[in-house]
Amino acid sequence: MRHDHVVVSMPRIEGTGMVQVLVLNASYEPLNITTWRRAIVMMIKGKAESIEEDSSRILRADTMLPTVIRLRQFVKVPFRELPLTRKHIFERDRYTCQYCGTSSCKLSIDHVLPRSRGGADIWENVTTCCLTCNVSKGNRTPKEANMNIKSEPRRPLNNFHFQARKQIESGMHTEWRKYLIGWN
Repeated sequence: MRHDHVVVSMPRIEGTGMVQVLVLNASYEPLNITTWRRAIVMMIKGKAESIEEDSSRILRADTMLPTVIRLRQFVKVPFRELPLTRKHIFERDRYTCQYCGTSSCKLSIDHVLPRSRGGADIWENVTTCCLTCNVSKGNRTPKEANMNIKSEPRRPLNNFHFQARKQIESGMHTEWRKYLIGWN
C-alpha cells in the first residue's frame, strides 16, 4: 500500500490567527468551516480549489489567503438532524424575543400553538420569547393574542448553519452569504 505524504511549510502571516474558510462540496453545497491552514493543505494536495480569496492577506507573491474553497470530488455526507434543545432554539432565534424584538432580558421558550391545545414540541412550533410577552400571550395563539412573530419558526439545517451565520453577521465573511442561499 502506497501513502503519499506532502510536507508543507506554512508561512507566518500577520493577522491570520483563526481565519476561517468555508468548505463547499463539488456541487457548491456548504459542508463545513475549516482553518486557513487546512484549506491550503487541501489545495496543495489537489483536493480543493480556491473560490474566494482575501486580497488583503497574501501567502506568496502569487497566492492569496482563501476564504471559500470547493472540493474537487463530491463527498456524500449523511444527514443528521439537529436535536431540539433550548440552546439551539435560542441560537436559531438569535437570542431575541420573536414577538417584541428585545434581547436584553431573560428569555424563555414559547409554544406558538400552546401544548394544552395540542401544540407539539417541534421546531416549527417553538420560538424564543421574553417573559413579559410569554405571560401576555398566555394560552392563546399569536393571532388570538394580537401578537406578530418576527420570523416564522422553522427547522435549522444543522449546527454548521449557526457557525456560518455568526461569521457573516460579524462582518468577517460577508462573501459567504451567496453560498448559503435560503439560510435564515
